[in-house]
Amino acid sequence: MQDVVKHKVSILMATALSALLLSGCGEEEAKPAGGIDPKVYTDSLFAVMNADRTNYTKLIIARLGPQGADSIKPHEYWEDLDNGAPLPAQMFRYGAEAVSETSSDFSYSLQSLWPINSQNAPKTELEKEGLQFIVDNPGENFYGTETLGEVSYYTAVYPDVAVAAPCVACHNNHKDSPKTDFEMGDVMGGVVIRVPM
Repeated sequence: MQDVVKHKVSILMATALSALLLSGCGEEEAKPAGGIDPKVYTDSLFAVMNADRTNYTKLIIARLGPQGADSIKPHEYWEDLDNGAPLPAQMFRYGAEAVSETSSDFSYSLQSLWPINSQNAPKTELEKEGLQFIVDNPGENFYGTETLGEVSYYTAVYPDVAVAAPCVACHNNHKDSPKTDFEMGDVMGGVVIRVPM
């Protein structure tokens, strides 16, 4: 599993190198000479992240089911089990943490207006605005700029949609879930990608 995470980080790092070419601070001004538009950059990063997360959810977690197999059981507290496996949201967070250890060219996180884990709640006004926007406008992404500390960021928020029944069941039945009526296809949260300008 560590090899898979390392491979994902390598792919993301290669993409992140293009961030060094970014300059400007507004969405209109953010097209650097010879560089890549931040919207194209964040859209590309999200495409990789979303594909990996969806495939892990559908091809691994959904196939194992809530009880797991004899050899592997997906569980929130997977590290406490001899045969536990991390849930999709946990795998996503591990990837984000690995990227943050090796790059300052971008960051990403999985957040929700209804987080089971409080660390996944929005922390800035732009994150809150973006998460509400993707709930109110299904199928659309949110883009904006914000200044944190003394650094300006291009921030994009993408819908995190329920793609498998185990996701819906887990959130609806979790003791700490503030929302218990999710259905397949619902926006359960969002992927927030932040790129320094």
